[in-house]
Amino acid sequence: MEGMFQPGDILLGVVLPLHLDKEYHPVSFSERPPRINCTTFHLENFQQLQAMMFAVKEINTNPNILPNISLGFQAYDSCDVLQQDLEGTLQVLSGRNGAIPNYRCIENMPLSGVIGASISTHSILLAHILGLYRYPQVSHYSTSPILSNQKMFPSFFRTVPSDAFQSQGLAKLVLHFGWTWVGLLAVDNDYGQQGIQLVKQEIIKAGACVAFTESILTSQPDRNARNIVKVMKESTATAIVVFSPAIDLVHVLAEMLAQNVTEKILVASEAWSTSTLFSDGKFSEILSGTIGLALHSGKIPGFREFLNKVHPSTSLGKYWVKLLWEESFQCKFLGEKNPTATSEDLRRECTGEETLASIENNYNDVSSLRATYNVYTAVHVMAKALEDLTNCNKGRSRLSNQTCPDILNFKPWQLLHYVKKVRVTLSSGRELFFDKNGDPPAVYDIVNWKGTPNGTIKQVNVGSYDTAASFGQVFTLNKSAISWPAGKLQVPLSVCSQSCPLGFRKTSERGKPACCFQCIPCPQGEISNITDSIDCFKCLWDEWPNGHKTRCMQKNIEFLSYEDPLGAGLAATGITSSLVPVVILKLFMKYKTTPIVKANNYSLSCILLSCLPLCFLCSLAFIGYPQQEKCLLRQAAFGLVFALCVSCILAKTVMVVFAFMATKPGSRLRKWTSPIVSYMIIAICFALQCILCISWLLQAPPFPQYDIQTKPGVIIIECNNGSATAFWCMLGYLGFLAAISFSVAFLARRLPDNFNEAKFITFSMLAFLSVWVSFIPASLSAQGKYTEAMEIFAILSSSWALVVCMFFPKCYIIKFKPNMNSKKQLMKKAGSQI
Repeated sequence: MEGMFQPGDILLGVVLPLHLDKEYHPVSFSERPPRINCTTFHLENFQQLQAMMFAVKEINTNPNILPNISLGFQAYDSCDVLQQDLEGTLQVLSGRNGAIPNYRCIENMPLSGVIGASISTHSILLAHILGLYRYPQVSHYSTSPILSNQKMFPSFFRTVPSDAFQSQGLAKLVLHFGWTWVGLLAVDNDYGQQGIQLVKQEIIKAGACVAFTESILTSQPDRNARNIVKVMKESTATAIVVFSPAIDLVHVLAEMLAQNVTEKILVASEAWSTSTLFSDGKFSEILSGTIGLALHSGKIPGFREFLNKVHPSTSLGKYWVKLLWEESFQCKFLGEKNPTATSEDLRRECTGEETLASIENNYNDVSSLRATYNVYTAVHVMAKALEDLTNCNKGRSRLSNQTCPDILNFKPWQLLHYVKKVRVTLSSGRELFFDKNGDPPAVYDIVNWKGTPNGTIKQVNVGSYDTAASFGQVFTLNKSAISWPAGKLQVPLSVCSQSCPLGFRKTSERGKPACCFQCIPCPQGEISNITDSIDCFKCLWDEWPNGHKTRCMQKNIEFLSYEDPLGAGLAATGITSSLVPVVILKLFMKYKTTPIVKANNYSLSCILLSCLPLCFLCSLAFIGYPQQEKCLLRQAAFGLVFALCVSCILAKTVMVVFAFMATKPGSRLRKWTSPIVSYMIIAICFALQCILCISWLLQAPPFPQYDIQTKPGVIIIECNNGSATAFWCMLGYLGFLAAISFSVAFLARRLPDNFNEAKFITFSMLAFLSVWVSFIPASLSAQGKYTEAMEIFAILSSSWALVVCMFFPKCYIIKFKPNMNSKKQLMKKAGSQI
């Protein structure tokens, strides 16, 4: 393996992927696979190696850290290949360029621990091996939650948070933008599969849904990109969470560009959220607007100057430095050209006189150190643990036998004890330590990818996710700093179904996830005042939804009021009509000596005319706000007044019959023609109605009530009659009296005119009965205030029937035909009929 070595009193093993890929060869299993050839030399990863060397130099030159003890290192390039990581680690354990299990060739330089690997799957394998010997392993990039199991991996630590925290952060990020329909894409290893499953759990727990889950197959040269992009294209999900290293994502992005899939928003995991692999802008149309979590950045003072001093002729790892030189200056060292290369592949010769300080690239860019800073921190963690071991006090030793090991001859498990307790203050002022699972405090930056005027792409910090922050500061995001694709100002939507507006509720669609739904209007009387409401809520009994069913409003109150044109018209009619009987009464009193007035029972006529104004005026009790007193008295007043009127008419009818029959010779009915009889009839009939009404008011009195069922959205304030039976009995009694009057009058209609008022009574009772018989079906079909209006109309109509049929003919004779108002005229007419 390609590696480099720097001697020291204590060695540090380092396994880093300076290359990101390898050449793929078909495996036939019939012959030995060829040697792995690494490809895609990555400047940013070489910067990580330089950070390790800078940290070692910083520690060795600082008299306050491990005085009189020098740190050395043994480093290898793993190429992100599992076999390479394993082989490099075994060579570190053996102490030479060759793996000799269970044997260390360099006895005078103890191994403190190993920094690496980058990929979680690789770290899991190495942790199993290093855990056997209890060698501390500190990874700067492995984030799989499995590695937090200290029982399985007792010597594994990391300076990067576990994906358990990252997955929660990515889920929070997705849900923060209201993306409830999300695609998931992950590399097919422990890092990708476990990370994406945690994201899926968090997303589903929060009520969102997963549109699809696809895997990037590292075993295939094209990473299964064609099928992945096909699924993306067919899905309606706009947001796609991607858990993958940058190198494995390249093929997918290239396929998206080929199929013109540019409307998706990628949500990046920390493995590629700040990768410089895409900074050339080739995929800017796809990656603009990408948002994701990134490892918290840090600063290393003096690091840029150290990077720019690297030179192929003087620096360790000359082979790698030459690759850096060729990549940075687009040149080729003499003798290293590919003889099969075309003229287009040929580059100018590298002279070695080029200077790194004169250029700006991903190698010497120290503005936002993330993985590089984690490597630097890992070295200081090992150095601090060694320093704590050196400062061991025998009386207070943390080891079980209270002995202090020799710093130049310690056992791996002894140093492991101090690594678990180490605390390192970082340049930002934060303190790094390991919890019981070997994990540091979880802090992430939230980055957004933006295109630049020169066509490249850069990552900009727009927030943070810090699990150790105070309440309310754990997740912070500056929305105004976020740039979305195609210059969009609003957050792009990623939903299966459009949000249900106010006034609607969601209902699930059979066979589809919960995020796919239909919007249906709220039922009558219910509202929804939030978007995507699951249920509609009923308004209070005195409230009703507005037209859009978004809020409850006070219901309209309905009753027959004086302000209402209908109520005002009926009231005016009732008051005006009440004056007519008064005028007739005065007329009768003025002409009480005339024959026509005498012949029609003056006393009973006066009683009847005195009651008729009350009949008209009792209609006013049905107009206005239904108060307790008004409800209690209005039906009773109506029943009593009309009972008195109809009793008078009945008495008049009976008296007409008695008077005619008493004129016959030898009739015994003469004594029944006395006025006392008529008064007794009135008193008895009226008394029965009084008893009925008093019983009604005592047993089931009417009361005001709110009717909210008859008319939706309206509160009808009305008088409940208390007992419908009593009401109809009262009304039926009036009908009974009227029917008797009508029957008797009808039989007596052909009596001589001088006695005959019967035909007028017949017409009046016929009209009276017709009105109230018509009232019954009309009142049952009417609603609200129209029920009262119907009864008022019946009261006024029946009252007018009595006035018109019984008194208008008499008034007409009195005023306009005075010659007919004489005894001679009456006797003449009577005689002609006899």
